[in-house]
Amino acid sequence: MSDLDITINVAHFYLFFEAEKHAGVSCVTASVDDIQFEETARIGQVITIKAKVTRAFSTSMEISIKVIVQDMFTGIEKLVSVAFSTFVAKPVGEEKIHLKPVTLLTEQDHVEHNLASERRKIRLHHEDTFKNLMKENNKFDGMLQHRGHLYSLHSFATTERQPRALVIFLAWRVVAMVVGAPAVAAVASVGRGGLARSGSPPTALCVALCSVEVGVRVEAFDCQEWSKGQGRHINSAFLVYNAVDDKEDLVTFPRIKPMSKDDFRRYHGAIARKRIRLGRKYVISHKEEVPLCVHWDISNQVALSNANVEALNNLAARSGWEVTSAVEKIKIYTLEEHDILSVWVEKHVERPAHVTYHLLSDFTKRPLWDPHYVSCEVIDWVSEADQIYYITCPVVNGDKPKDLVVLVSRRRPLKDGDTYTVAMKSVILPSVPPSARYIRSEIICAGFLIRAIDSSSCTVSYFNQISASISPYFAGNLGGWSKSIEETAASCIQFIENATDDGLINRF
Repeated sequence: MSDLDITINVAHFYLFFEAEKHAGVSCVTASVDDIQFEETARIGQVITIKAKVTRAFSTSMEISIKVIVQDMFTGIEKLVSVAFSTFVAKPVGEEKIHLKPVTLLTEQDHVEHNLASERRKIRLHHEDTFKNLMKENNKFDGMLQHRGHLYSLHSFATTERQPRALVIFLAWRVVAMVVGAPAVAAVASVGRGGLARSGSPPTALCVALCSVEVGVRVEAFDCQEWSKGQGRHINSAFLVYNAVDDKEDLVTFPRIKPMSKDDFRRYHGAIARKRIRLGRKYVISHKEEVPLCVHWDISNQVALSNANVEALNNLAARSGWEVTSAVEKIKIYTLEEHDILSVWVEKHVERPAHVTYHLLSDFTKRPLWDPHYVSCEVIDWVSEADQIYYITCPVVNGDKPKDLVVLVSRRRPLKDGDTYTVAMKSVILPSVPPSARYIRSEIICAGFLIRAIDSSSCTVSYFNQISASISPYFAGNLGGWSKSIEETAASCIQFIENATDDGLINRF
């Protein structure tokens, strides 16, 4: 048994223990959210597992579990994973058991309590979100990687308490047969179903490999069901793996197009689940604010301005962007690099590039079309090309509203056909200190690149390297349960195309 097997099984035990301690009665697992493995636990290291109830709803409760590994020689601790599971109290009679509320003692308890409500909304809308994403995926094909295969394993007995832990354990064993010696990257949601009854005859486990996602379906049979070939669906899970070679370098999977109807269904389903995982990973789990580190220095303004523009161009030039949405004039791409997520929104605008540049580079007009901006005012007109703005944002997830101080650097092209640039990043300005009314936030790298298509139209590309403070505003689009980015992009297009040449706005 590996370190992963032990960690998953022990963690599952702690979840049950914490659930039953709070409820005072036996509990059953309703669902398990995504599990992201950030580090590997190795032999000789100490694993610490902490579980607690973050919020009790009417008849169900959410329990968080945090796994930390410590090196005995250096004493360094690293986070292995944070996961959330939903449990339901098992009624003794016919009536449901209503759970007592969780006592909140610290500020962190209140934060987790509020986020638990957001996570519950995502779970409740998961099925609709998945169906909508599947419809979107039929409109375009991303980078196809691996043809689907089907494997079946039989004669695995289950217990009433650990069917889902068994699912993960067996899937990890089977995927090793399929792709070699894999390293687990994430365990996606374990779906709802029944529990396998103790003493049930053999359980069939089917694993379908699509790209590096492994789908697991568990069915249970009694003798009569087995003879008819009609099993009961117990639960399903999806695991994402990175294959590595002997040197622990990542192995690239060959790109093969799906051929059959089932191949396409599995592939598009994997894309939909990836988007949902992406949203949960970067948005729903609470992350600490990244401290601001760029101090504005008027004596060094040229270097800071050039670095601002260069950072935006470097972000746009990176490889690995993946299409996640495509509707009419708007495409959305994402890029994930070493736990850093970036978003690229590409828009086709029926307006000359120089007019579009004039409108988008004036950030005082940003609140007219972007709902993520409440106000935006110039606080320092550094030069014709550089201004510093103070921005306020709306409330998200019940927190205080956010504010930012950003440097906006503009560049006109040196010759026709080149790209207009509007780059922005946060700076520290002593004259605008943080306020108790707001949460001071940060933009690491963002902005617009505007390229002419012809004399009357252009392509606008908006990039944003998402910081922890900005990520809540992208929550719905990353996970697929909202269209706020598409709606903002459409509003931006409408704003540009309806603006008069002097920059005044006609009525929409």
